[in-house]
Amino acid sequence: MNAILKTSAMAAVLGMTALSNLALADQSLVAAQSAVNFEARQMGVPIKGQFKKFDAKISFDTAKPETSKIHFTVDTGSATMGAKETDAELPKADWFNVAKFPQASFDSSAVKALGGGKYQVDGTLTIKGSAQKISLPVQLAQSGATTTATGTLKLLRLAFKIGAGDWADTSMVADEVNVQFKLALTGVGKI
Repeated sequence: MNAILKTSAMAAVLGMTALSNLALADQSLVAAQSAVNFEARQMGVPIKGQFKKFDAKISFDTAKPETSKIHFTVDTGSATMGAKETDAELPKADWFNVAKFPQASFDSSAVKALGGGKYQVDGTLTIKGSAQKISLPVQLAQSGATTTATGTLKLLRLAFKIGAGDWADTSMVADEVNVQFKLALTGVGKI
């Protein structure tokens, strides 16, 4: 009888875990409603660009955000600033070196609820083989079945070897880059 009770309890736990994982597996990025933009300064003048291809694998539990995991990738070859000459430079070795590093990635290590739909997401950002620990403020908002995650990350491009060679001169291109994101997600529980 004791063995049957243990087996039943174990089956119940496994079943609940499977259902929980199934619900989290349904979370997905809606790329058509999402954007990853960046802004820097060249000789004091703001310049803007965007990444056209990115993806996310998300396991976000609104009831237990500390158990959440986020893996986000950006295809560095999809960077564009809207000018043919500039766009031709971005994939080269001095900038994103797309041939050697076709993707940049972020992997979360901790998610902390701050209240009011605000979260602090800590993790590792890897660009051009350089990994840096970062802390990212994220705001979540829901409308119907869609949850939108927004935020801005300030990073120093030279820490990731972006804009090497002659472009390392910060009087030409500022070291600080602001990356803004808006990620539309489905399958996230009520905030």
